[in-house]
Amino acid sequence: MASSALQINPESHILLDQPLLRVPQELLRKTFKTSQKHIERDTSLLLSTLKDLTKTAVSSDDPSSTSTAAVESLDTMITRFKTLKRKLDSLHTTELTLHSQSRRRLDHLDQLYAIPSLDTPAYTKWSSTRLDRMLVDYLVRQGFGETARALAEERGVTELVDVEVFVNCARIAERLRAGSTAEGMGWCGENKTSLKKMGSNLEYELRLQQYIELIRDGKKLDAISYYRKYMAGSSTPIEELRKAAALLAYNPDTPYEPYKSLFAPSRWEYLAQHFIRTHHQLFSLPPRPLLQIALTAGLSCLKTPACHARPPSAPSAGGSAPSGSSSATTTRPTTPTEAEAPSAPSPTATAFTSPTSTLCPICSTELNELAKVVPYAHHTKSEVAPDPVVLPNMRVYGRAQLEEFARRIGLREGWVRDPITGEEWAEGEGGVRSVFIA
Repeated sequence: MASSALQINPESHILLDQPLLRVPQELLRKTFKTSQKHIERDTSLLLSTLKDLTKTAVSSDDPSSTSTAAVESLDTMITRFKTLKRKLDSLHTTELTLHSQSRRRLDHLDQLYAIPSLDTPAYTKWSSTRLDRMLVDYLVRQGFGETARALAEERGVTELVDVEVFVNCARIAERLRAGSTAEGMGWCGENKTSLKKMGSNLEYELRLQQYIELIRDGKKLDAISYYRKYMAGSSTPIEELRKAAALLAYNPDTPYEPYKSLFAPSRWEYLAQHFIRTHHQLFSLPPRPLLQIALTAGLSCLKTPACHARPPSAPSAGGSAPSGSSSATTTRPTTPTEAEAPSAPSPTATAFTSPTSTLCPICSTELNELAKVVPYAHHTKSEVAPDPVVLPNMRVYGRAQLEEFARRIGLREGWVRDPITGEEWAEGEGGVRSVFIA
C-alpha cells in the first residue's frame, strides 16, 4: 500500500485544469446558439413567405400568374433551406468534434483517480501528458502557433489542447494592433449575450475607437451620427459618454488629458490587451500560461531562505575566519600542503551551498534566479532533521548533514563548517551543541 506521502490527491492536481473542460463547453454553447439563430431566422422567413403566398392566392383574380409567383417563391425557399442544411451539417460536425474532445479530456482527468500513488509508471505517463499540454499552451500563447500544432500532433495531445482558440484570439489582437476593429466587433457580436452577462465594456471601447477615427479623419458629422446611433443609448456610465462627446471639440494633436490619451496611437495596444483579457475571461482561461503558474507554485513550495543566502567574502588560503564571524570562531591552521599550493582552491573558498544543494531544484543554476521573485510557501507543519545541533552562530542543522558536508568538501577531522556562511569551528571547543525540541 502506498505511503501517505506518495498518495495522490486528485482534487489538488486538477486545480489548473478548469479550462480543459470549460473551453469545449463554451464552444458547444456558441455552436448551439448559432444553429438556433439560423433555424429561427429561416423558419420565420418561411412562415412569412407562406403567409404572403396564401394572401396573394386568395385575393388574386389571375390564377396563372399567382401559380408562377408561388413556384418562384417556393424555389427560393428550397434553395435557402438547402443552404441552411449545409450550415447545420457543418455545425453538427463541429459539435461532434467538440463532444469527442470533451470525452477525451474527461477520460484524461479520470485516469488520475485510478492512479494509486506518485511512484507508479501510470502517474509518470499522466504527468508527461500534462507537461505536453502545458508546453503547447505556453507556445501558442507566445505566438508560436505552428510549433504548438506540431508538438500537439507529435505527442498525441491534439484533443487536449485548444490551439485554434488561441490562434483566433491572437489573430484578432493583431488586427487591433494594426488599426482594424472589424474582426473585434464581429467577435463581440458572436458573444454578445455572454459579454453582457460578464459586464464587459469591450464592445463600447471598440465603438469608441471607431468614433475616434471618424473625428481623426475630420468627419465630425459622421461621428455625431455614429455617436447617436451606437453610443448614446448604451449602458455606459454618463461620465464616459460625456468624455466621448467632448472629443468633438479637440483636435487629434491636443495636449490636454484625457483626450490626448484617447487620440494616442498606443490606444490600439490597449484595445488588443483588453480584448485578450476579455477573451480569456470568457473561456475561463488564466491570464498567464499554465506552465508559468505551475512553475511558480513549485518554486514557491521548495524555496527556503538558504537557497538565496548571500555567501560572505572568501577568506585567504591561510584559512582565517571570515570577517564579522563570531568570537567563538577558531582559526584553522594551514597545512604544509596548502602552503605549497596556494593557487588551489581551499575548502572555504568553495561555493557555499547546503549539504543537499545537489538535490535542491531551487539551488540549481537554471532555477535559482527565477525563484528570487516568488514568495515563500506557507507551511502548516515543520520538519526537523534528526539529531539537531546548534552552531555558535545559532544556526541549527542535522548532525549527519554537517558530517556528510564536511566529508564531501574535505574538511579536516574534528572541524565543522556552516554550509551557508562558511564559518568553521572545532567540535571539541564547544562549537557544536545538541538541541532538543521542547
